[in-house]
Amino acid sequence: MTHTSTADRLRIIGAAALFSTGGAAIKATTLTAWQVASFRSGLAALAVFLLVPAARRRWTWRIAAVSIVYAATMVLFVVSNKATTAANAIFLQSAAPLYILLLAPWLLKERPHRSDYVTMAALAVGLLLVILGLPPARATAPNPAVGNVLALLSGVTWAFTLMGLRWLGSTEEDGSATMSTVVGGNALACLICLPAALPVQQATIGDAAVVGYLGFIQIGLAYVLMTRGIRGVPAVEASMLLLLEPALNPVWAWLVHGEEPGTLPLLGGAVILAAMLVRARQGAGVRRVAAD
Repeated sequence: MTHTSTADRLRIIGAAALFSTGGAAIKATTLTAWQVASFRSGLAALAVFLLVPAARRRWTWRIAAVSIVYAATMVLFVVSNKATTAANAIFLQSAAPLYILLLAPWLLKERPHRSDYVTMAALAVGLLLVILGLPPARATAPNPAVGNVLALLSGVTWAFTLMGLRWLGSTEEDGSATMSTVVGGNALACLICLPAALPVQQATIGDAAVVGYLGFIQIGLAYVLMTRGIRGVPAVEASMLLLLEPALNPVWAWLVHGEEPGTLPLLGGAVILAAMLVRARQGAGVRRVAAD
């Protein structure tokens, strides 16, 4: 193992760790969900645009299209985190591979392997356990039912985002399309939520610090680390290292806010993470279907 590969792995782990703090940080501010979503994404777009040169290389209608569903994911994640537990929000979003496996034959012309059906079943079971384990309303999760629905939708939009990035990857060679999508999607999320975010009343220095952290560090720096690290780490290994995000997300919410998601959501999350880990170890595992 070379020093370079070790450093790249550490960058991926660092990115996943930063991503994982989103749920706890979102709950730490007294700002509304629309304010957090708008300001967080606005700062993130600025940070990635300035720090990642690849994000400034090209803009196309394809990037704009994928940016729309990515923007929806960013907004839904924040709003769901404000309404339900951090564990439910991240676990329900993490079921995105289930939707990809179901839609890939039609949208990407990719046929699943037989083992993918086992993955689908495991993800479906995990998803059901998280939904059935509806947590009681509390200060950090005032409307779990609505939050769970929004988190489910964020999983769907995240699936479309991932498929869109794969679609872009079929025509782009240098990875700039992905980073341009991050900038475009966050900028769009900021603009969409801005009317509902203004005016800002009774914001504290702590609120500003949390939003600054979310935009510049939790998203901006995390994407810088991931972009640099992904070059020296195989895709399958990188996907496994990034599983640290949904694994740590509920831990931070528990440590910072004392938020306990409950037995069923934790069990469902464990099933989802296990299914994703096994799937990642199997590699790409899809066959391209010839176009008609």
